[in-house]
Amino acid sequence: MRFNEIGQQLRAFRLESGLRAEEVAARLGVSRAALYRYEKGEVIKLDTVKRLAELLKISPLSLLGIGIEYYTRAAAFLERLRQLEETADQVLQLEGPFCYLTTSDSYDAALREVFEAAAERAPAPSGVGFHAAAEQAMGILAQRKRAYAQRKPNVIALLFTAAIERFLAAGIAGGVSLPERLRRHCREIAMTEVEHIISLMEAEPMGVQFGLLNGPEPSGPFSILRTRERTALSLNPFRMDTHPADQTGVAMITHSDEAVGAHQRIAEALWQEALKGPAGAVRLRELVAAAR
Repeated sequence: MRFNEIGQQLRAFRLESGLRAEEVAARLGVSRAALYRYEKGEVIKLDTVKRLAELLKISPLSLLGIGIEYYTRAAAFLERLRQLEETADQVLQLEGPFCYLTTSDSYDAALREVFEAAAERAPAPSGVGFHAAAEQAMGILAQRKRAYAQRKPNVIALLFTAAIERFLAAGIAGGVSLPERLRRHCREIAMTEVEHIISLMEAEPMGVQFGLLNGPEPSGPFSILRTRERTALSLNPFRMDTHPADQTGVAMITHSDEAVGAHQRIAEALWQEALKGPAGAVRLRELVAAAR
């Protein structure tokens, strides 16, 4: 039993349940401190694992890291993704117009403004929940950035021109209703982020690779996270730039060799077709010029 992994998954599934730590501890019949120790990787009995799984309405196998993990809350999925990234040696992403781990601090600042604006426009009493969900999500995102800056795992990101064109036209959070001032700012930040990707493609720094694809976008974005011991596949329906309290979907994480292999083959085939390095940067500059 990998107690550290069980603890990580326990925290993610607790967030998925929507229960506070004290509620889970009380129903389990332990102190909140004991629950936190479990989440930090302390030895946990199999009987306790079974009781926790029943309480959180999941399979005990999922809590043991054997089954498929499902998440319907964006914050819970973000937390689990953060945990996987903290030990990953390589992150391969096929998703959206950018790679979050390589975005600038300006992106995070703009995203926080978007979340705050969405919370202010939410009808009472939903606004309070929107603020809490935004703070939770932004805290997890900040942890992801810090972990990436410290460890610098290899990042391979496959991006699609159609997604980048929409990103440049609408800006960050294109589907969120925002005041015109903030919408203009979101467009400016989107332009800045694409120019940042251009600089990375031109410089080709060690450990960061972008591939640009002109074809149709995938029906389901995914990431593959590799460590020396295990590889995880994550399927993510949640948009990075949509308020976490205003999203519906089911994210999935699995360590199945069959599932990982099938998605790896798709990524490898697309990587062969992708524009990379200076050639990709030239195409991105064309998209930026068209959007100005």
